[in-house]
Amino acid sequence: MLTQGQAEPVTALGGVAGSQWAVADFDVVHDHTLVGPLYAERFPWLPVVTTNHGPFESDLGDIYRTVGQRASVIAISHHQASTAHGVELAGVIHHGVFPAEFPIGTGDGGYALFLGRMSPDKGVHTAARVARAAGSRLLIAAKMNEQPELEYFDALVRPLLGGGVEYVGEVGGSAKLDLLSHASCLVNPMAWPEPFGMVMIEALACGTPVVATPCGAASEIVREGITGFLRSDEASLVQVLPWVSELDRNACRRSVESHFSAERMVAEHIATYERAITAHAERSAMGLVDAL
Repeated sequence: MLTQGQAEPVTALGGVAGSQWAVADFDVVHDHTLVGPLYAERFPWLPVVTTNHGPFESDLGDIYRTVGQRASVIAISHHQASTAHGVELAGVIHHGVFPAEFPIGTGDGGYALFLGRMSPDKGVHTAARVARAAGSRLLIAAKMNEQPELEYFDALVRPLLGGGVEYVGEVGGSAKLDLLSHASCLVNPMAWPEPFGMVMIEALACGTPVVATPCGAASEIVREGITGFLRSDEASLVQVLPWVSELDRNACRRSVESHFSAERMVAEHIATYERAITAHAERSAMGLVDAL
């Protein structure tokens, strides 16, 4: 939330119906959950910005189409925005990171890395098959504690372990950064149109190239032949995997500093807040707020 009023910052407002006192003095509310649209409906006097982190091609699309005139809806990639049929969007704002928090590595660990959830949507088994076919060592660092994740691992990933493919568990914090910075590349063969893909910019921030499928926002993050390679099929992924050693890891880092920094993300959000406040004030002056 952004405030210039006198109210104390509120991180969890609880029930919307009982929160009127908490939001009265705020200039704008920015919510990253489905509560955002509810704010727009419940508090028509308050400018509301809401970010959709999921696919518009679902029930979410119906919700955002309904509240698009009351709330400023942000998409997190141009690909995601292209699927927002009928949703009035306030803009596209890519996620960002603080590059200084990511160590630039040399990629000298002797392994490629998969980092994410143990899910067929993430293509873990594809990453394992690609690495085995390319003769590359692959470390799989993945969350795996829910039943569907365990079942997927047992059915399709476990049989591919060995021969240089190793599951190392779920990692975070400094261990994750260490794995990323020493990896020759991130192998990210997504099997669904992911709206963004934080793991890719985290890898690039460490100077680690990305080898991925051209799904969702991947083409907005990976610069072909500069910060990685995008290929649609396993044979092509196998072919390009050895090529990552020819890429400039400093170029990977620079791409994050130029396009995916937290500073850029914050500036774009502030500009969106200012537009939302101005547009809301104009609608109020015209008596349109309660009429929407």
